[in-house]
Amino acid sequence: MLGSLESHVGTHTSLAIRKSIHMSRAKISVIGAGNVGATCAHWAAAKELGDIVLVDIPDKIGVAQGKALDLACCGPTERFDATITGTCDYADVAGSDVVIVTAGIPRKPGMSRDDLIATNVKIVRSVSEQIATHAPDSTIILVSNPLDAMVYTAWKTTGFATNRIVGQAGCLDVARFRTFIAWEIGCSVEDVVALLMGGHGDDMVPLPRYTSVHGIPVTQLLSEETINACVDRAKAGGGEVVKLMGTSAYYAPASGSVQMAEAIIKDKKRILPCAAYCDSQYGVGGYFVGVPCVLGAGGVEKVIEIDLNEAETALMDESISHVKDLVGTVRETFPDLA
Repeated sequence: MLGSLESHVGTHTSLAIRKSIHMSRAKISVIGAGNVGATCAHWAAAKELGDIVLVDIPDKIGVAQGKALDLACCGPTERFDATITGTCDYADVAGSDVVIVTAGIPRKPGMSRDDLIATNVKIVRSVSEQIATHAPDSTIILVSNPLDAMVYTAWKTTGFATNRIVGQAGCLDVARFRTFIAWEIGCSVEDVVALLMGGHGDDMVPLPRYTSVHGIPVTQLLSEETINACVDRAKAGGGEVVKLMGTSAYYAPASGSVQMAEAIIKDKKRILPCAAYCDSQYGVGGYFVGVPCVLGAGGVEKVIEIDLNEAETALMDESISHVKDLVGTVRETFPDLA
């Protein structure tokens, strides 16, 4: 006889049994079953990274479960094996290798990422408390905005080591930049290698000097004006999507998040731009900011310091200053997070 619907989709009561059967599989939990969270689960399943838990709030009971069931039924045609659990119970994230946090209100037209800070700090703090209780050995990837402030919030709330808290920003920003560069050249996006640093937002730091196309400096292929236009579009890429469809992007942010999760789960030692904790590096002084990192089984295993010229240093300092302002707002509004 076929098992019940719950036994196939996954429930808390069956978690221990499933865990014993699939001990060799990694486990990825995604907090928030909205557009970004559900798409994270989709990419993770398609890459067959492991078993997946999709968590949403009790007020939306049935949403995570329904999306998990829908995604699980793609396994036969998309050729992936994974136990996909939809739940409102944080106990189901126990044993997670990676937890991706997408929870929070999305941007609406006319809103900046900074406008989200008061509401999303409360949400991310609550989520982080649950992760610390149920998945204390996990590495957390933050996606919620404003990103730099949310990574800080999760760090202060969980008490996790800084190498196990990281923000997804640079992977998204670089993907956009690479896309626009490839469109201008008329080449494959796979051949474009680029780097952006700093805070996640309009003051991110472009680095055309470190951008190449199959080893060819991009400055030999595009004019300075065109490169700057690509930089500006990458900076405003999230806002452009919001204006077009009335809500935040989700395909690309989810893709960047799962790229990071894959690097950690498979211990790939990928060098990726992430919001990582920097102290002496780049003179940051103890904040999470976008820098190139080595991601592996140890989370953020190394922050890579590159040489910046005077103009790039000035832009980086300005971006770091904005990150400090955001964190200052968190500390003023929520003194217990100081």
